[in-house]
Amino acid sequence: MTTAMIVNASLVPASEALSKIVEEMVATAHAARDVLVEKESFAAVSSYLDRIVPVLKELNKKNTLNFESLNNVIEILNREVRAANKLTLDCSKQNKVYLLVNCRKIVQRLQDTTREISRAVKLIPLASLDLSSDINDEVNNLCDNMLKVEFRAAIAEEEVLERIESGIQERNANRSYANNLLVLIAEAVGISTERSTLKREFEEFKREIEDARVRKDHAEAIQMDQIIALLGRADATLSLEERERKYFSKRKSLGNQPLEPLDSFCCPITHEVMEDPVETSSDRTFERSAIEKWFADGNTTCPLTKIPLNREILRPNITLRKSIEEWKDRNTMIVIASMKSKLSSGDEEEVLQCLIQLQELCEESDSHREWVVLENYISILVGFLGRSNSLIRNRVLSIFCILAKDSDDVKERIAKADNAIDYIVRSLGRRIGESKLAVALLLELSKIDVVRNHIGEVRGCILLIVNLSNSENPQAAEDAMEVLENLSFLDQNVLQMAMANYFKPLLQRLSSGSDESKINMVTALAEMDLTDHRKSSLFDDGVLEPLLHLTSHVNVEVNQAAVKALHNLSSLPRNGLKMIREGAVCPLLRLLYLHNASSPILRQEVAATIMNLAVSASSPEADGTPVQLLQSDEDIFRLVSLVTLTGPDVQQSILQTFHAMCQIPSPTDMRAKLIQCSVIPLLVQICEHHEHNNHVIRASSVKLFFCLIGDGDNDTLVEHVSQRYLETLVRIMRTSDSNEEISAVLGIISRLPKDHNQITQWLLDDGALPIIVKFLTDRQHNSSSQLIENAVGALCRFTVSTNIEWQRRAARAGIIPVLVHLLGSGLALTKQYAAISLAQFSHNSINLCISVARHRGFLCFSAPPEPGCPVHMGVCSVESSFCLVEAEAVEPLVRLLGDPDVGSCEAALQALSTLIDAERLQSGSKVISQAHGIAAIIRLLSSHSSELQEKALRILERIFRLEEYKQKYGASAQMSLVDITMRGTSTMKSLAAQILAHLNVLHDQSSYF
Repeated sequence: MTTAMIVNASLVPASEALSKIVEEMVATAHAARDVLVEKESFAAVSSYLDRIVPVLKELNKKNTLNFESLNNVIEILNREVRAANKLTLDCSKQNKVYLLVNCRKIVQRLQDTTREISRAVKLIPLASLDLSSDINDEVNNLCDNMLKVEFRAAIAEEEVLERIESGIQERNANRSYANNLLVLIAEAVGISTERSTLKREFEEFKREIEDARVRKDHAEAIQMDQIIALLGRADATLSLEERERKYFSKRKSLGNQPLEPLDSFCCPITHEVMEDPVETSSDRTFERSAIEKWFADGNTTCPLTKIPLNREILRPNITLRKSIEEWKDRNTMIVIASMKSKLSSGDEEEVLQCLIQLQELCEESDSHREWVVLENYISILVGFLGRSNSLIRNRVLSIFCILAKDSDDVKERIAKADNAIDYIVRSLGRRIGESKLAVALLLELSKIDVVRNHIGEVRGCILLIVNLSNSENPQAAEDAMEVLENLSFLDQNVLQMAMANYFKPLLQRLSSGSDESKINMVTALAEMDLTDHRKSSLFDDGVLEPLLHLTSHVNVEVNQAAVKALHNLSSLPRNGLKMIREGAVCPLLRLLYLHNASSPILRQEVAATIMNLAVSASSPEADGTPVQLLQSDEDIFRLVSLVTLTGPDVQQSILQTFHAMCQIPSPTDMRAKLIQCSVIPLLVQICEHHEHNNHVIRASSVKLFFCLIGDGDNDTLVEHVSQRYLETLVRIMRTSDSNEEISAVLGIISRLPKDHNQITQWLLDDGALPIIVKFLTDRQHNSSSQLIENAVGALCRFTVSTNIEWQRRAARAGIIPVLVHLLGSGLALTKQYAAISLAQFSHNSINLCISVARHRGFLCFSAPPEPGCPVHMGVCSVESSFCLVEAEAVEPLVRLLGDPDVGSCEAALQALSTLIDAERLQSGSKVISQAHGIAAIIRLLSSHSSELQEKALRILERIFRLEEYKQKYGASAQMSLVDITMRGTSTMKSLAAQILAHLNVLHDQSSYF
């Protein structure tokens, strides 16, 4: 963006000033599109500026720039564009947190600038520009829209600002409030919630405040100081070591004895230290609740001065309140520090009283909890967990629960303290009161990864928690279930749970207990990384029935947890098949149909589970037995309809469901039903719509389309294949990094009817041919045998013998040598497609061959004739005449005759037969014979395929017209020919008889003809 200032209009000609404004406006519009905060507002401003620029340029071309009114226009535009320029630059480089807390000001400035620019444009004498009435109307409408525009901060930003204002107003010093607020800010501005990132952003935010002080913006500086104080309570803003240094620096300055409160700290009515001091109209201060009760009792005068009071005036005495809080904090610090010596005494009663006091202090505020941690009480308290006194152990467990609740730092400190986890685990096996506290503490500790490892490694821990999960105490059982859920993220813990027989009591409790209990239990099942054996065992233990029952629960969260568990378990095909056979599909479909956007996560889980079932039905575990996933055509239709009505995750699952259903044995009926439900135009629309955004859904739609466009009659599908769709397919081939997606696109191209010349021409025009050739020569892609097969199949449409120009383009692309190479490698269909294309090329070779020049005159003085092609008797080449001999394709084609795949053999025969058409019989037979092809063709007479036998007979019938080959190969063919005359079809008998007649085995009048 240019930062040059626009000069005053009075100092330069109007045209020059206007040119500078236009230049600055263009730069500002461009820069505004890249601003990452208040994107919508900046984008709107950018759009407005872009639309104004042409008007100003047109104005500058006219000789109307001497109007007095233009001075005002230029002055306003000069000022406002400069303001927009500066705001855009500031918002591009300033701290994101700073911009968020100022977002209301930013959008207000954008709104004011937009409206002012609109007023300036309204002053332009449009009539003098000779613009059309339509353009005049458009400019006027634009100005009206800009004049009415209202920019607002995003909802997430407004929520953050409200939380900030509430925290400041209520003087909220709670650390958890600050932690949550900082996370909200990070999410709103799009930064990581990692502690290091939050700390860096917070430090940059503070530097912005220092800049505000330099600018002497006192009001902003005061506001920002309040925000810093609020956010400064968050764990991420200071490390534990920094807080520790800050705390001890302050504590050492306090002395060792608590101070008595000043008289001014106490309320004249209650004589107690005030919590919320307020001033009355008599300038005397009282506790708010005390003076309000005084008024409620009917008193109207000051309790001290007896002068009449205005009951409406109660002003918070902020200075006094702050002094009282500082006094309280000072004394509490001293008390907490002094309690260590009491805890070290041997008197258990004194220790217990000290622990009770310490727990009360921890319950009062998170500041007290932090001071307890900083005074290193954790290591002291851990030692008490080994005491025999259960009252002391219980009190320590309670204190740890309070300390760990809001701080990950504390969780880590407790876990790393010597023997802490061991002691806590021992408490799990004691009386219910203590075990309840221990499991509650483990629940807090297990919320972070680093501690889960410590817990799971303690011997017997999982077994004790599993036992507690079956406790008659609902709270202890509930907490134990949630601890197990947290620990299940680690594989070794899942193994221990299985060995501790955790799953059987879990299953027994699925149909009882509170909704919250069910949610926790089922969520544990849903999120465990179970082995296939364990998933299978769970189904054998009867997990399916209770889970299916919970899918119909009135509580959506219970539904969601149950479906999530089913999703996890259904990933094993054996379980998926059992779910289908035991009626799981109907309740899942019911949930899918009934729940709308109000529960999108549930719908996603349901759709993903149904997809797993479809995959199971098409898996090898089904043993080829048809499995009916959907009971009616109505279900298919409704699923198709949902694709257009749901989000991308559900769309993806439904498309994959259809794809899997088309893989089930005898899928023809399913394909027909999907086509009847108009899924083809839907897939075309999805592919075009998601071309540039959701590539996963696009790939699924392409793969399903490929699956539906089978080898049969595809004419009914062609009406949906537009030029735009083909352009999209070509772009996918060009840009996709998924071999599966590219392969599906190539498969579609190969299966589209080849007699639809318009489709082939569109593909050529869009540049499909060189892309397909590249896939066959690029090592990155030719490792995928399926992709190669589909690519060669797609090439068949460009090599049809009816269009020589297409063949020339394919040959110039270098495809013929590649096809020859593929005759000896790849899948059966790859070889077959390669042979078909070579046959189509060879069909036109005779017409493209250049005749060898015949020399006249004395032979001794003539140049020797140019050697010609041994088949076509002229000058041939691979690219000009597509000659199989020049391409060295004859021997690979002959070798292909020995391939076990009938289709490959038939295609090879078709290609070789082009060498002996018409007058090429003699020369072509010689070339085939030299490649040992005649003997290979004779061997095909014993094939189990009657079609292949018939094609071999037709070729041999022509070759054996030649005496040379009758003598050389006739004897080896006789027995097979005689057998065919006895067992073959009528056509084959006739052909065999004709060959035997050529071989003088049968006379021409034989009854076999």
